[in-house]
Amino acid sequence: MLEEMDYHPNILASTLASKKIVSFAILFPEPQSEESYWNKPMNGVKKAFNELQQYGIKISVFRFSQAEPSSFATEAQKVLEGNFDGVVLAPFFSRESKTFIRELSLRNIPFVFIDSNLKECEKLSFVGQNSYQSGALSARLLDFSIPEPASILVLHFAKEMDNQNHLMQREKGFYEYFEKNDPGKQNKLITLEIENPADKSFFGTIDRLFAKNNNIRGIFVTNSQVYRIAEYLEQRNIKNIRLIGHDLIRENAEYLKKGVVDFLICQRPEEQGYQAVNTLFEHVIMKKQVQNENFTSIDIVTKENLDYYK
Repeated sequence: MLEEMDYHPNILASTLASKKIVSFAILFPEPQSEESYWNKPMNGVKKAFNELQQYGIKISVFRFSQAEPSSFATEAQKVLEGNFDGVVLAPFFSRESKTFIRELSLRNIPFVFIDSNLKECEKLSFVGQNSYQSGALSARLLDFSIPEPASILVLHFAKEMDNQNHLMQREKGFYEYFEKNDPGKQNKLITLEIENPADKSFFGTIDRLFAKNNNIRGIFVTNSQVYRIAEYLEQRNIKNIRLIGHDLIRENAEYLKKGVVDFLICQRPEEQGYQAVNTLFEHVIMKKQVQNENFTSIDIVTKENLDYYK
């Protein structure tokens, strides 16, 4: 009966008795504001820590710039110097992440991916959304909601796009949906990368793009900065475009309520942070086998269900 209940009294008792400290490192991007996306996984990490600290768990947090791959390498080196028992990381920059991961593997340090998945790497587990399917879902929503023929803009607010795996996977899922479901190429897909959107200098770039393509009826933003193009559409008083982005941060929610953003694709980031830490705990402390991939839900939020979405 106790085995059926997955009872582990000896492991937990011996852990408490030994008073051994087990240390985990968290390597996440630096949030761009108090309301930005990367604060949300940390809320889940804090919740998990509050529940697990009685078992001698210590957590150290390392932050890197979303605009500078070199800062990831710098913080990753600090993690290696800390001799941690496990690592939760967002492999935000693919190249730098793979270098770091090789060193973790050589040292037999288990690691869990969050938000983005590098499938070829031998991680302990991945916790997050299926980025490819997220992109395909966004394509389906636009396909159903815009007239044909039309132009559709895929917009990346990111630096070094080819080094950001989760955004590339979203774009791939988006494009391949239309390849399969629009064989006659009725819709024209356009991709644009904006490296520095904060100063709004990209408004002129969008103006020129719209001047050359007067039939843009849909925009897909691959990350949580959809509010930036929403602000552009509002200021230019453009109302005949369907707009899809990611993540329920405050700025995005405001434009969703206004009807400028039509859909937000959400992925429960708090749950990701919480589950990632618990996965390390189960593996390192409880000696349990854990799932290699833990996909969180792909949620569609509109202004009609926004107030009821948790």
